[in-house]
Amino acid sequence: MKAYTLTTASRAVGISTVLASALLAGCTSMSPMAATYSQDSLPDAVKVPAGNKVAMQTVGAGLITYECRAKKDMAGQFEWAFVGPDATLTDRSGTKVGKYYGPPATWENLDGSKVTATQVAVAPAGTGNIPYQLVKANPATGSGAMTGVTYIQRVATKGGVAPSSTCDAGSAGSKQTVTYQADYIFWK
Repeated sequence: MKAYTLTTASRAVGISTVLASALLAGCTSMSPMAATYSQDSLPDAVKVPAGNKVAMQTVGAGLITYECRAKKDMAGQFEWAFVGPDATLTDRSGTKVGKYYGPPATWENLDGSKVTATQVAVAPAGTGNIPYQLVKANPATGSGAMTGVTYIQRVATKGGVAPSSTCDAGSAGSKQTVTYQADYIFWK
């Protein structure tokens, strides 16, 4: 059997090739939104005003609770009314960074900072999906990632619409949960 010896130059070329391959593999596995975020494809109603910059991008996945309630000012009519969310927030790599719950709608980072918000606008997101949403953040509590957040966008929604089951006088007060997922983009 013949023994092979590597010169310093050939070792350097081999190591460089391995490192370059690893770097390229890491780049191709990045999410398209990992480095930049564009509002170009969003309806104007839910676009964040100029002068704000993306501070954090998360994916929320969890449940939305609805309750069968009488329609306001419509005697004898009932509807599934939104009660609140209970979702885990992860970053683009899938690492948990916080939670989203309510009422009131609250986004809380693992660092303890949290923010509530007031709805500004919604826009359709396709059949079977809760709408896109733009909310204006209230001042954050705690110090951390949520400090200074001005707006939060809910985009890329999947599911979350009210149940399709009957909601009438016989089921008034009953609650049901539905699964959903959405991207929450935090702006400062």
